Amino acid sequence: MSGEKIIKLNVNRKDFEEIYFSGNQGSLFFSRTTRGKTVTTAVVGLILLILFCFKNDLSKEKFGILYFVSFLFLLCTVYLSLSINKVSRWKKEVNKYLKSLEDSEIYEIRFNNDIFNVNLNHQEELSKWEDFRDFEINDDFISLEGKFNYMFPKKSMGKGDYEALKQACKRNIKE
Repeated sequence: MSGEKIIKLNVNRKDFEEIYFSGNQGSLFFSRTTRGKTVTTAVVGLILLILFCFKNDLSKEKFGILYFVSFLFLLCTVYLSLSINKVSRWKKEVNKYLKSLEDSEIYEIRFNNDIFNVNLNHQEELSKWEDFRDFEINDDFISLEGKFNYMFPKKSMGKGDYEALKQACKRNIKE
């Protein structure tokens, strides 16, 4: 590619939401971050409930088990609440970003063999290809990670543009 390629992105919030919130990513209790902690907390809570139901049958020597399981339940709920807070903050940031995309008049990508430039409402972020550490390409989107992180849905650009960006990423980003 000798010249500069310009890709104008058609912003449709649903295209971006499909990718950001796929696989329960937006769920507070069952996202990848919180699913394990939710299940663990529920299991420990169930064990604690069973122990409370049979606490009269426990001898004084075994009553410490009830305290131990209560402590474990408290610990699990604290870790779960921290994870829920993390997902909630991420979700808020994504929604803020998606709102800025909805209000955008210009959203375009410019790139050549040396640079990669994203223009969102005349706020440009300029990177060199070597600034990117990693990329992911699949049937739904292209994701770039580095100095700036980007995700471009396939649905927001033409098929030829998607292929051109895909080839440029493979050619210019060293994994």
